Amino acid sequence: MTQIESPKVVKKKLFSPIWLLPIVALALGAWLGIKSIKESGVEIQIHFPSATGIDVGKTLVKYQGLTVGKVKDIGIDEDLKGVNVKVMMDYRAKPFLNKETLFWLVTPKASITGVEGLDALFSGNYIAIQPGKGNASTFFEAERQPPPMQIGSEGVMVELTSDKLGSLDVGSPIFFRQIPVGSVVSYRLDGNQRVIISAFIQEQYARLVKKNSHFWNVSGVKIDASLTGVKVSSESLASILAGGVSFSSDDKADIAKNGDIFSLYDSETTALGGIEINLTMADANGVDKGTRIVYRGINIGSILSKQLTANGVIATAKFEPQYGSLLTNDGVFWLEGADISLSGIKNPERLLTGSVINFLPGINTKTAMPSSFALQAKAPDLLQSKKRFLTLTSAENMGISAGAEVRFKQIPIGSVLAVKLTKDLSAVEYQLELQPEFTGLIRSDSYFVPESALTVKASLDGVSVKARDFTTLTQGAVSLIQGHSDTPLAANSALTLFSSVDAATAFYDRQQQVHLTLISQDGADVSQGSPIYYKKMQIGTVDSVNWQSKTEDFAIKLAIDKQFQPLLKKPNVFWRNSAVDISASLAGIDVAVAPLQGALKGSISLGLLDSNDKASNAANLKLYESKQLALTQAQAIRLTLPASSKLAAKAAIRYQGHQVGEVSQVKLNADLNTLTATAYLYGEYAEHFSRSDCEYHLVDAQISLAGIKAPETLITGPYIGVLPGTSRQKATQFVANLAASSYANVDEDALKFVLEDNNLGSMKVGTPIFFRGIKVGQIDGYHLSTQGNSVLMQAHIEPQYSHLVNQSSQFWDASGIKVDVGLFSGAQIEAGSLETLLAGGINVATKDTTQEGNRLAAGTVLILQHKAENAWLEWAPAQ
Repeated sequence: MTQIESPKVVKKKLFSPIWLLPIVALALGAWLGIKSIKESGVEIQIHFPSATGIDVGKTLVKYQGLTVGKVKDIGIDEDLKGVNVKVMMDYRAKPFLNKETLFWLVTPKASITGVEGLDALFSGNYIAIQPGKGNASTFFEAERQPPPMQIGSEGVMVELTSDKLGSLDVGSPIFFRQIPVGSVVSYRLDGNQRVIISAFIQEQYARLVKKNSHFWNVSGVKIDASLTGVKVSSESLASILAGGVSFSSDDKADIAKNGDIFSLYDSETTALGGIEINLTMADANGVDKGTRIVYRGINIGSILSKQLTANGVIATAKFEPQYGSLLTNDGVFWLEGADISLSGIKNPERLLTGSVINFLPGINTKTAMPSSFALQAKAPDLLQSKKRFLTLTSAENMGISAGAEVRFKQIPIGSVLAVKLTKDLSAVEYQLELQPEFTGLIRSDSYFVPESALTVKASLDGVSVKARDFTTLTQGAVSLIQGHSDTPLAANSALTLFSSVDAATAFYDRQQQVHLTLISQDGADVSQGSPIYYKKMQIGTVDSVNWQSKTEDFAIKLAIDKQFQPLLKKPNVFWRNSAVDISASLAGIDVAVAPLQGALKGSISLGLLDSNDKASNAANLKLYESKQLALTQAQAIRLTLPASSKLAAKAAIRYQGHQVGEVSQVKLNADLNTLTATAYLYGEYAEHFSRSDCEYHLVDAQISLAGIKAPETLITGPYIGVLPGTSRQKATQFVANLAASSYANVDEDALKFVLEDNNLGSMKVGTPIFFRGIKVGQIDGYHLSTQGNSVLMQAHIEPQYSHLVNQSSQFWDASGIKVDVGLFSGAQIEAGSLETLLAGGINVATKDTTQEGNRLAAGTVLILQHKAENAWLEWAPAQ
């Protein structure tokens, strides 16, 4: 019997080693992928003024000599103001790409001071980077110049201030005891008064710069020539060629820090030692740089510089150190030169050496030193305190000069000390002194008049000739008219120098008049003395016309006779009169001529408003250009237009054909690219059309096959169209466009959308849109797309037809004649109406009924088809 063996059961292994290979491959692939993504780099964009010296794939980005990026692409920016350089940065540079990070192009530059960017001469231009702080950023504006201090530069940066740059330049050396210790890294203007120079001192020499260090210019060769000899000085050959600065150091002073500011002196002499003071004077006649300051015949100082100020001239002087103790707050300075008279010449040597400044020390040593001293024209007078000093003013100089006599009944009682302009330059000011014994002659109603060397009076009774002495002819003279009051003149009172006794009488008569000031956009063709009329009767005169620079308008001061003051309490307006006013119509020509005085000097009229009209305070103070503008209480505005605009004065401002204002003046601006039009809005419309969001545009005739738009402008010329605003904010200055905005005259309820085509073709503003031959809308505007590969046309459908268009609608060009010629089918000619044949047009067809789900949203962009499909022509859904 055959014995059957029992089967052996072998237990299967749970994991085979063969599976390790794909697992390892998968892990390696994942690691390589993550590493590739991590090290792929960071793309940034840098804006440069130009791409000169930058090459794609070649120009590198370096930091401290280490390459951290490469230029990937270069493109022109949208504003055509530079180029955008795309750079692929090393992934390890990502933490340093922040908002304050700086980039600049390094190119080799050679100058007298040395060679910069020498490494770029061999390796080519490269872009340098200086890491900064702030948030992460990928767009940067390239620097025009390398930053003054780069990372890794140790030392101290200080700023030097000077009136002028001289021969200093970037790279000019800075010396200490003729050893170069730093250089000039940059300079800039601080307003229009001074130059600020940034100087860098190397780390090993930074401790030499102290808080009280003095810097001076050692550029070139300095030659000082005078009657005492010639002095030539220079620092080194480098400073002669490239300029240079030297400075002093005090071991006991504190060390300077970054940003400390120092003055840059012209020379070592002016920088070291001495005491500087300021001398003020009306003019600098006889005072120059180097003028000596003398005390008892010994030179104790000199003038360093002088400059013009609003009040005259200020000179900077320096006292020698050994004479600084002579300075007190009550010291006196006066200018003295050679004195030539009939008795001889005093100080004749000063005819060659020039005038000197004499100094007299004071006795007050406890009070602080003043900021400046006055330079007197003559030696101090010991009786100064007992004299009476007066200030006179006049509109213009009456032929009076310093030194002229002040007379009372032809007896000299004083003299004129100075004649100068007032601080605001609006009048002439006279400084008078009266001798002590005559101070009691001045009364509260006293005044002064100039004396004429020769006076001629001619009348029917004969001719009277009166002549004065020779002194009056050369210097002039001033006469005191005492007045009738017994009250003495108050101290520090200002008096007027009248041109004559008659002018003084007229002045006091005007004190009885009522004064008010009108504001005008221009001088209004009036001047002082121009008459003011009410119903052709003169009621006053113009006192003055002054330009106001802050508001850029004129202030016209009026003097109204007191008897007409009740007119000013009623609602009133003022306007200027024309010399000749011509009104032409079919009824005839009316010519009105102003009175002779008003025609020659200009004139102003006062008008009363109806009791129902409420004249605002602003209207009362405004001078209108015409009677019509005044009675309508027009509001002035200014419009800015392109220089190509053909706008002229008297052009109308219209809203939907109704005139709401007019243009009074058009002038070309200084930039030659724009015009400024001064215009007026009639008072009843000013509220609507002076809002900040009002839209002004030029309306001119447009001739096309579709017809003529604004044909009336062919005769009247272009005018200004306006659309009212909704803002509560008011404005008086607006920018007017050459044409109205796309949807300016479109109903707010209209369906507004955009049609897109690859070119404009025959489409233009006003091209109609037809639905089954009926015009339902039109093209309102067009422009190129952002990419420039298509034309976008703004269009609208009238509100009553908006339900006929939805998302299933198709638009196609129906302009002109379309001819389709086939070999077997023959020729097919399609043409629309005569209007579309001449002026163009667009057809629209809709497939589906308009419902809530397929309505066309405002601003939707639809494709304008070139021709219609046969199926579209059969669409006829019930709407």
